Amino acid sequence: MTAPLGVAAVDREELRARISDKYRDVALNPELGFHFHTGAPLAAMLGYPGEVVAALPPGTVDSFAGTGNPFLFGDLHPGEVVVDIGCGAGFDTLIAASHVGPGGRVLAVDMTPEMRAKAAEGAHRLGHAHVEVLDGYAENLPVADGAADVVISNGVINLCPDKQAVFREMYRVLKPGGRIQVGDILVHKEVPQEAKDDIELWSG
Repeated sequence: MTAPLGVAAVDREELRARISDKYRDVALNPELGFHFHTGAPLAAMLGYPGEVVAALPPGTVDSFAGTGNPFLFGDLHPGEVVVDIGCGAGFDTLIAASHVGPGGRVLAVDMTPEMRAKAAEGAHRLGHAHVEVLDGYAENLPVADGAADVVISNGVINLCPDKQAVFREMYRVLKPGGRIQVGDILVHKEVPQEAKDDIELWSG
């Protein structure tokens, strides 16, 4: 398999299936425990205020599996349109919805049906009618050009082999002057191409 320079030569559909299987378990059986942190303890580690976490539905919190905190860059503003890429169970989606209020809108995108269902359930429980949960991929967002004031994402870009495609989509859906608030994993050393091309290292 030949991939563009810097892009991992992994089967994208197989990788998506493996990742989706993993996060299906996080959605349906968060008590199982995983090789990554989850839930309220993770939220505390990442600097989310306790009162913010306590205001979310327990099921949303239990299935939280981010790697950072996009709100450390600042709260969102009332009336803004937000796109949450890889929303998972809706942890950041619901926080964003509380920031922008009913005059705003949150478009929450995820590829895993069980996570989308959990995000939609959480929005319903909190009465956030301004949240719309959408089926889609980070590299091909189901969002119109220039629709968003803010794009948020948490622990998703690191799972995408073609990161440039993800950032192109972010810029496509942003309004002029819009902003990106991302929590993710950053490495400070070059990852060998053979490691990038090993699907087990992506999904294990």
